[in-house]
Amino acid sequence: MSTVAGETETKGQIKLRFKTAAAKDVVCIRSFQLTQKASKMEFKAIESKVCLSYRCADMDREIPALMGVSKAILENVIFVHQDEANWPLQDPSTLKKKFDDIFSATRYTKALEVLKKLHKDQNQEIKTYKLKLENLQTLKDAAYKLREGIAHDQSRTESLKSQIQEFETSIQDVDAKIHHAEVTLKDLRKLQDQISTKTAERSTLFKEQQKQYAALEEENEDTDEELKEWKTKFEEKVAELESKISKLERELTDQETKSSFLRKTTDDCFKEISKLQTEAEVNLSLKNERDSAIRNIFTSHNLGPLPSSPFSNDDALSFTKRIILRLPDLEKDLQDKKKSNEIELKTAWDRYMVANDQWTTADVQRQAKVDLKSGLRKRIEDKENERNSLELQISNVDISHINEREKNMRTEMERKKNLIAERDFESNITQKQTELYSIEQKIKALTQEKDIMVGDSDERVKLSLKKSELESQKRKHRKMAVTMEFDDLKNKSHEAEQEVKMLQTKIQEDNNNISKLRKDMESRKRYIESKIKALDRQYSTIDSYLKALETAKEKRDVQKSKYNIADGMRQMFDPFERVARAHHVCPCCERSFSAEEEDEFVKKQRVKASTSAEHMKVLAVESSNADSLFQQLDKLRLAYEEYIKMGKETIPNAERELKKHSEELDQKSQALDDLLAVLAQIKSEKDSIDVLVQPIEAADRLFQEIQACQKQVDDLEYKLSFGGQGVKSLEDIQSELNTLQITKDSLHNELEKLRDDQRYMEKDMSNIKDRLHALCAEKVQADNVFRDVRKAEEELERLVEEKSQVELDEKYLKETIGPLSREKDKLLNEYNELKAKLNLEYEEQSKQKMSYAQEVDSIQKVAFKIKEFHDLKKGEKLKELQEKLSFSELELQKCEAKKQHILSELERNRDVIRSRDKLRRNIEDNLNYRKTKAEVDELTREIESLEANVLRVGGISTFESELVKLSRERERLLSELNRCRGTMSVYESNISKNKVDLKHSQYKDIDKRYFDQLIQLKTSEMANKDLDRYYNALDKALMRFHTLKMEEINKIIRELWQQTFLCRPVLASLIIRLALAETFCLNCGILALDEPTTNLDGPNAESLATALLKIMEDRRGQENFQLIVITHDERFAQLIGQRQHAEKYYRVTKDD
Repeated sequence: MSTVAGETETKGQIKLRFKTAAAKDVVCIRSFQLTQKASKMEFKAIESKVCLSYRCADMDREIPALMGVSKAILENVIFVHQDEANWPLQDPSTLKKKFDDIFSATRYTKALEVLKKLHKDQNQEIKTYKLKLENLQTLKDAAYKLREGIAHDQSRTESLKSQIQEFETSIQDVDAKIHHAEVTLKDLRKLQDQISTKTAERSTLFKEQQKQYAALEEENEDTDEELKEWKTKFEEKVAELESKISKLERELTDQETKSSFLRKTTDDCFKEISKLQTEAEVNLSLKNERDSAIRNIFTSHNLGPLPSSPFSNDDALSFTKRIILRLPDLEKDLQDKKKSNEIELKTAWDRYMVANDQWTTADVQRQAKVDLKSGLRKRIEDKENERNSLELQISNVDISHINEREKNMRTEMERKKNLIAERDFESNITQKQTELYSIEQKIKALTQEKDIMVGDSDERVKLSLKKSELESQKRKHRKMAVTMEFDDLKNKSHEAEQEVKMLQTKIQEDNNNISKLRKDMESRKRYIESKIKALDRQYSTIDSYLKALETAKEKRDVQKSKYNIADGMRQMFDPFERVARAHHVCPCCERSFSAEEEDEFVKKQRVKASTSAEHMKVLAVESSNADSLFQQLDKLRLAYEEYIKMGKETIPNAERELKKHSEELDQKSQALDDLLAVLAQIKSEKDSIDVLVQPIEAADRLFQEIQACQKQVDDLEYKLSFGGQGVKSLEDIQSELNTLQITKDSLHNELEKLRDDQRYMEKDMSNIKDRLHALCAEKVQADNVFRDVRKAEEELERLVEEKSQVELDEKYLKETIGPLSREKDKLLNEYNELKAKLNLEYEEQSKQKMSYAQEVDSIQKVAFKIKEFHDLKKGEKLKELQEKLSFSELELQKCEAKKQHILSELERNRDVIRSRDKLRRNIEDNLNYRKTKAEVDELTREIESLEANVLRVGGISTFESELVKLSRERERLLSELNRCRGTMSVYESNISKNKVDLKHSQYKDIDKRYFDQLIQLKTSEMANKDLDRYYNALDKALMRFHTLKMEEINKIIRELWQQTFLCRPVLASLIIRLALAETFCLNCGILALDEPTTNLDGPNAESLATALLKIMEDRRGQENFQLIVITHDERFAQLIGQRQHAEKYYRVTKDD
């Protein structure tokens, strides 16, 4: 319809008035709106209100609280929609959830979980607090020990300070005594030293006095003044003579200096003259040598006539120029000879190369024919093998037999098709299905009749329930005995599972390790192979590394050897040249060189030296490259050794470990499987008994209940054994059902047999088709084999012909190669002989040219030396030096005569001085003797005075012994003092260290921290114990609450079931809801039935009404029982007592 009651928008309102648990009136109002849209209707809840005397609140939150029940009870017990009226008979998981909501189990379970979690967390915190307290206890003890150590060390320090003061006072007294003794001893030693000094001085002077007295020639008796006056006058005369002697000595020195200079000049002149005379003689010999050389060259090379020797310088210069002009002509002849030799050699080599190319071409063609013949032979062998194989296949094939089998298969296939058409399986199967359906309808009718009879058999149902209850009690009792074994096996299974997991972890680690090692090994292999390939293309695999390394080493050694040999040869070129130049002989055989030979040898050495430098660079580069290659390969040795070690040691060890762990895992897994099998068996027995584990103390109660139930079951069985049946008993119905079931089974078997026959025949048909197809394929394959045999034979004939042709060509080429080879070898020998001959001629001509050049060079050198001698004017210098030598020798003779005169005068004056000296010495000796004697007397008096002073003070030994005694005492006191100071310093350092340790942050407020931590630990432990008590109390209270509630619910259900048993799901659900309502709805005893007869027929609805009447009669006296029935069945309303039990009721209708 397009509108509701002719309106596009309709609004409605529902009101509910009730009294709360506190006896207050409450009105609940719900408003709705229905709006007609273009294509659909839109339903909307406008508002929901709870109207109290003073306020409005949210309905969904307030209604359960006002009614005094929970939302779960309100939705699942009091007000239940008709579609969910049978929720107590739903699946276990849904039922458990609803009962948890009704019992508010989830909220309390969560509270228990929170308490348990708090208890666990608190336990963890208590462990932490204990660890902290133990740590603080340790720190506290350490701090106490530090404080005790500080106090003890301080008391010991004070005691040591007093001892140190006493020792210091004693040491000061001893020091004063030692100082006094040392001062006195010092004075005595000073006096003793003075005595010793004076004594030694006197002894020395006395000895001197005796010596002077013995040395006196005569002892003079004059006074000291008279002797001094004689000495003064004598000195004046001696001074005059000494002045004259000094003057003569100076003149003598001047003459000696002049004589030395003249002698040196004379020697220099002698040396210079000897040198110039030698050079003049050499110059003369050089001129003779030059003339001889010029004459020899002119004679040997026919350069013309020469005048008689000796030549003048101008003539020699002219002849030398003629000789030098001849040298370019010789050089030109040598170059012409070289070019003609090269042309002649090139012609001979070209002839050889033509012959060699012809021989090479023929040999290559012959080798190609040989390779082709080998390939043809191999192909012929392959074709023969292929033909033999195909012939073997053909020998096993019979075409006529295959054709006969094909014909039989086709005949059999036609026969099967006709047989399937005759059986007509489809119509027979349809007929059997129709008969089977009619039998099933009869069985259904009888089953319904049987159910009606069973519904009337209250006693039998009670018997069934009692038996079920008995079996339940037995299972509970049996489970208590099984639980212990199950828990033990479960623990063992858990331990075995842990061991298996641990071994699996080890195996996984071993696998990961092996995989990692293999990857590492493979990466090292790739790295080494890439390096080897980059360094040497000849080697590319890791197995060739050692070979590559050995090859690189040999190559490096060879290159180094070549370089060293070349370097040694290069170093010999310059010494060879110097030896040849210096000694004019060959450095190797010591043969004498002519000038031309020497020049040629030197030139050859220089050419070799210049070319060897480039050769040395090439060898150095090659040696460096070889050494670099070896070094790079040698650097890979460590990686290669690690790779080998991984392959031979590390990975096999890891695999052995993995195998060991795998064997252990198999053993543990087998043991775990055995345990799990036993555990599964025990668990199945345990689960079959019950889901929950009952306490041990309930065993007696269960046993008593089992006995009571057994007695009731026996009574019911006895009672039923004498009960009568109706006109058509349950056994008759069951017999008819059995007969129909047998007929049904027979029809079903026949139907299945028809279907099996159909499947078998269709399968045979399919097999025949498959065999026919296989036979056709075999025939086609045989034809293909015959064709392949013919093709192979044709190919074999072609290859044999081709092989014969190749053999003929090979024979012809062999006959051609022989003459060509002999011709090639002949031309090569001719070329080598010609080359040796021409090289010999060229070398002889080159030696002649070099010899001539050396002779020219020698003449030039001699001419240069002669010219140098004349240019320096060494002859004139010789004459000047000879004149200078004569003058110097004359002057030297004059100086020697004057020097002899001065010496004679000087000797005479010295004799005069020596005679006067004797008198002077006598006077001086007397004066010295008298002076020494006076000093000895003076020292004797001083010594006697000092000895008197020493006797007055005392002996030195007395003071020394006293000083030693005092020193020992002082050392003892100092030792004691130092010991006390050392001990005190140790105590003070300990005090400082302990104070520093006490100032550390870990000892700060340690007593307070320890006390606070102790309080925290104790309070936490007490709180945790309280939590444990709360958890146990709440758990026991919940268990007690659930037990009491379940007992109450079961009791109510038992009573109602015994009174109103009709075996109806609706009534059973109603009884359960009533039990729940009476148990939980103390303040709101309401039970609403929403369309209870919707799914019931007439008789069942009447039975439900009768049961409800019984329940209402039984609960009439209860104040908290109120039944609300919402139904459209007026007959049902009358049956439950429309007027007897309701003061008023509401009738709701809708407009047509």
